[in-house]
Amino acid sequence: MSWTVMPTFEEYDRARADFAWDLPEAFNPAVDFLRKHEDTSRVALRYERPERGDVETYTFDDLDDRSDRIAAALSDLGVEAGDRVGVVVPQKPENPITHLANWKLGAISVPLTVLFGRDALQYRLEDSGANALVVDPSVRETIDEIRGDCPDLEHVIELGDGEAVDGADDAGTHAFDDLLASHEPGIDVHDATPETPTAIMYTSGSTGPPKGVLHSHALWLGRAAAAYNYFDQGLVPGEATLWTPADWAWGAALGGTLFAAWHHGCSIVGWPRDGFDPEDVFDLLERHGVTHSFMPPTALRMLTSVDDPEREYDLDLQTFASAGEPLTAEVVDWVDDTFADVAINDFYGQTELNLVVGNSEAWFDTRPGSMGNPFPGYEVRVLDPDTRDPVPTGEVGELAVQPADRRVFFDEYWGLPEKTAAKRTDEGWFLTGDLVERDADGYLWFVSRTDDVILTSGYRVGPMEVEEAILHHPLAEQAGVVGVPDETRGEAIHAFVQPATDEYDPETLREEIRDLVRDRLAEYEYPREISFVDELPTTTTGKIRRRSLRERETDAAE
Repeated sequence: MSWTVMPTFEEYDRARADFAWDLPEAFNPAVDFLRKHEDTSRVALRYERPERGDVETYTFDDLDDRSDRIAAALSDLGVEAGDRVGVVVPQKPENPITHLANWKLGAISVPLTVLFGRDALQYRLEDSGANALVVDPSVRETIDEIRGDCPDLEHVIELGDGEAVDGADDAGTHAFDDLLASHEPGIDVHDATPETPTAIMYTSGSTGPPKGVLHSHALWLGRAAAAYNYFDQGLVPGEATLWTPADWAWGAALGGTLFAAWHHGCSIVGWPRDGFDPEDVFDLLERHGVTHSFMPPTALRMLTSVDDPEREYDLDLQTFASAGEPLTAEVVDWVDDTFADVAINDFYGQTELNLVVGNSEAWFDTRPGSMGNPFPGYEVRVLDPDTRDPVPTGEVGELAVQPADRRVFFDEYWGLPEKTAAKRTDEGWFLTGDLVERDADGYLWFVSRTDDVILTSGYRVGPMEVEEAILHHPLAEQAGVVGVPDETRGEAIHAFVQPATDEYDPETLREEIRDLVRDRLAEYEYPREISFVDELPTTTTGKIRRRSLRERETDAAE
């Protein structure tokens, strides 16, 4: 199989039968994304600066040159194969350039979002043992606060030149632009294979601290194959242009959109911005001729506020792909009613298990609310959570997935061998922790989660992280956090807080808790609803019974 262009299958059944993973013996994603294309002078990245409104273009050759230079700089700083390098940069060129530089050295990337606060960043940097970090100026102050608590972190590289970067002359602090200018291209690329470690991505931490998920380079081939499917086989080299509002730290945005575009020889648009204004988004889609967009359901719901966008904007859209929470019928109907010829495809994956199930209108009709069918290269089963036996069609069970090539799934939970082993059955089926049912036509339908993770605005939020942040407030004695239905976000975060005293002002305390969580974790992780209770339900071992809190919230709503 050629990994430059995926094979096109007109029929789903034939794709399932004929597709085979045929991973190359030697594989470095930096070479695959940048050097294999017939015309490397084509534009790979269009970067629009929101503060200036101008557009910078980068060809595949430009990205190759710049990632060579940063790889040489990292090497001079002592970064070696196997070392971990964190990347806390939004949709700016320096984000993928750093990842590419890491892989040219054989280093392991740790993608992190600028939305993270102090605690979230510190935990992940400590746990991964990152010895170098590339950061956006917006998070530099936070990094300075936690740097002393990250003993492995030797070098912080801030975007900008020496005049803009405070302390750039100090040992261990560097200006990205200065490193770029002071090094030459031509580095010898690390001799890598699909099994070479590529990235540590962190889970949401639904039932404990977030887990580092170690992937190998085969991850990017798995994501590129999935993107080719959920973008309806439309990723034509030199023709398709992709954009997503999602942060490039997230798996579906980084691997399933950005690097999938470059694997297939297509262009990507980078547009770091605060907030999501639907009219500004349609302007962007028009300006850049975006043909394919990964758009979380929350973003799609916000786009519905714009009247008749096909009349107001000259759009080249062909496909919306969506993930993070089930698509409602209203969103699917809106796309069908609003656009003459635009597909809407929902898909499903996990940090650990790639993007494995989805809809593709090129093969079958999208059923609103359905996860779709398994993509070629994967088998799925619905198992009894207790016995691990398959359940009959129409009955609820835990979704289990088996890849035809083990390497496209994660390698291990970083430093957690027991949890790694528990993710997989003796028969080689990987457990998702998600309860689903399968209908008579093979479509999978999400029912609930076996853990307590909250899906809000497309983000997976672990309640324990939010609870721990709340407990930093001196007036919070206990806290329990659950997700509750929300028309716009899918779920909203509801915190039940047991105050440490009877003397408090409820509204003041609510705002203080919200601000605290925003600061310590991320903007999307703060509780929109906060209830104060005399006592929280707990298990015999003292754990918060979140199921009881959800039932209490449901009873109150009724």
